[in-house]
Amino acid sequence: MTLQKTPCLMVQGCTSDAGKSVLGAALCRVLARRGVRVAPFKPQNMALNSAVTVDGGEIGRAQALQALAARVPAHIDFNPILLKPSTDKRSQVIIHGKTHADLNARDYHEYKPRAMQAVLESWQRLCAAYDAIIVEGAGSPAEINLRARDIANMGFAEVVDCPVIIVADIDRGGVFAHLTGTYELLSPSEQARVKGFVINRFRGDFSLLESGLTWLEQRTGKPVIGVLPYLHGLYLDAEDALPRGKLAKTGARLKVVAPAYPRLSNHNDFDPLRFHPEVDFTVVGAHDAPPPCDLIVLGGSKAVQADLDWLRSMGWEEAIRRHLRYGGKLIGICGGLQMLGKQLNDPLGLEGAPGSQPGLGLLDYETTLAPEKHLENVSGTLTLNGTLSAPPLLRGYRIHMGVTHGPALARPATCLEGLPEGALSADGQVLATYCHGLFDSPDALNALIAWAGHTPEARFDPAERRERDLDRLADAVEQHLDLHRLAECIPAFALPACVADTK
Repeated sequence: MTLQKTPCLMVQGCTSDAGKSVLGAALCRVLARRGVRVAPFKPQNMALNSAVTVDGGEIGRAQALQALAARVPAHIDFNPILLKPSTDKRSQVIIHGKTHADLNARDYHEYKPRAMQAVLESWQRLCAAYDAIIVEGAGSPAEINLRARDIANMGFAEVVDCPVIIVADIDRGGVFAHLTGTYELLSPSEQARVKGFVINRFRGDFSLLESGLTWLEQRTGKPVIGVLPYLHGLYLDAEDALPRGKLAKTGARLKVVAPAYPRLSNHNDFDPLRFHPEVDFTVVGAHDAPPPCDLIVLGGSKAVQADLDWLRSMGWEEAIRRHLRYGGKLIGICGGLQMLGKQLNDPLGLEGAPGSQPGLGLLDYETTLAPEKHLENVSGTLTLNGTLSAPPLLRGYRIHMGVTHGPALARPATCLEGLPEGALSADGQVLATYCHGLFDSPDALNALIAWAGHTPEARFDPAERRERDLDRLADAVEQHLDLHRLAECIPAFALPACVADTK
């Protein structure tokens, strides 16, 4: 295969959650401000947060965010290989947006040469369609045990001849060890394609850092391209990791909690609640007692039966029943919807061992997992009174493998694409839907907050907040990174921002 060449830059990291996805999004927005048609790209992603593309496939959530930053529609070629772990040793393998197989780690390692062909097919199409490509690595390029057949980091960069910058998170500590160790574990040819380092999430007295930067440059012979400040409170979809800590709020009136079960998926559904100024939102981890609240949200799951077992072992079943007895509200989204029914059936063993188990029994339906995955962007209305009446409007997406049927569906929670969907309990306390993005539309968000017990005083628009924070992030990159050094890889970095983007 003769590979096309388009200006590109790859962001690799010393660790997971070092800032690769965020920096990639920032660089996409910086180029978009300069009128460049730029595409994000991640050859291989392992994440349980995903999005539905305009061409009806599934990609990692971070690449969907980067597409927003680049101001282009999300496409399957932005993330040709997506791995969705169902256990610690097995993952669902999604190629070009569609489920391909369920493989253990060893079998997938053997499959990588074929996966690389899919990666290069996507790369070719992007090179032909875009002026520049921002590539994101996965984990660390210095994982010695994963170097053979690597398609996610330097293995890919070497094949397509892509320059690399390496980012490290100073807030975690040990940043010089991370950067030096990562660099020194690379081969000579890999070291040669490293253009420099970026230090992320710095706070404090910069003068105390300067001697370390000088040492790093002398030790490696590579420049520090920039030191990015710690930007608190960014509304950006996480690739996979749950957000760190809680946001400080003075006007929170509604208390919402969500359990963090082991295979929690698409937890970005919670972000509008987490950022709403009038909502006190908490993710509750393992062995933490479920606290009193107004609303419990059960999010998606990649292994519904296993996560339901976890809920029961952590005391959530009784906590939920007690919560409802005292008048609290409960929402189940996707896997959460399936848990709320009477029965969960997995006859083919798609998410674990074949079999069935009782659900929480709070709504009268049952779910059977099927091989075909349902992928769809949707719009419609929220129907909190159980009828297919008018607004609030709703926009979201569905990603699920379950077929749900039962009497409770006769009282729908939403109307999507003109059809009734989900369920609302007769007493109005329990709502279930397959619609991810349930809280993303501002009118639906406010209506659900009011349904849960608090009438919001203001209208909060998650999309507007995300856009502002993407620009805030790009502002920081333009201020603190040496864009002229990056212009050696993508010349457009040296261009001025368009007038419309500087106001």
